[in-house]
Amino acid sequence: MTDYSSASPAAPHRLPQRVRHELRFRRLAVLRTERVTPHLIRITLGGPELAGFTSPGFDDHAKLFFPDPETGKLVLPTAGPDGPVWPEGRKPVARDYTPRRHDPDAGTLEIDFALHEAGPATAWAEQAEPGDLIGVGGPRGSFLVPTDFDWHLLIGDDTALPAIHRRLRELPAGARALVLAEVDGPADRIDFETAADLQLVWVHRDEAPAGGEPPLLAALRRTPLPHGEFHAWIACESSAAKALRTHLVADCKANPKWIRASGYWRRGSAATHDSLDE
Repeated sequence: MTDYSSASPAAPHRLPQRVRHELRFRRLAVLRTERVTPHLIRITLGGPELAGFTSPGFDDHAKLFFPDPETGKLVLPTAGPDGPVWPEGRKPVARDYTPRRHDPDAGTLEIDFALHEAGPATAWAEQAEPGDLIGVGGPRGSFLVPTDFDWHLLIGDDTALPAIHRRLRELPAGARALVLAEVDGPADRIDFETAADLQLVWVHRDEAPAGGEPPLLAALRRTPLPHGEFHAWIACESSAAKALRTHLVADCKANPKWIRASGYWRRGSAATHDSLDE
């Protein structure tokens, strides 16, 4: 087995870059909705306040603020010196989402909603119609990962598909990528656009044995890894993301400095995002 842990993490061309953005809150309107798969709705947003929006990192997070389900009123904060300032202390329900695609020329922003447990985001997405309003805050910052690795490993469930889509689009021709993507079943697969040499492994949670290890971890164990130095990106349920990172470091001898792992959600909790890096 190749030992990646001894590779130097200090190569300047492989150091990630953190970029901060001006904190802004925008009131945007639904332009159109599309049921991409049985468990995925793509909503395109737009409006004059989208001007100046920026999202250079493939796994950026913008915070979506949802209207009050009873009154339909959308409350947004203003950006103060110490963060958001809410009118009369009122805070609406908010969730973090990765912008799937931002087209500044067309003035559009695409957000994918993975539909599973019934929650405020799912309820809003399933009922959204053109003209409906939603609030968007940020992204506050971006984490830019270089593409100059021998290959790239991307692991995630359906909540991570927008970020995987963006990373594959930005990888240049000649790059090599291995993607392990978990969805409910074959009907939930989507297409990816990339110039890279892509090996795509779909993992179906509906086929996973009950009570076993996380399906993505089982898939990683049985998937031969290419040779060469690689960057690994992981985003899924928090405990599964932690187990995947541990396996890469302990069993695959991956360089921990070249792993970015996040829990995009946590079983039994709402509105969580766990960073599992060193």
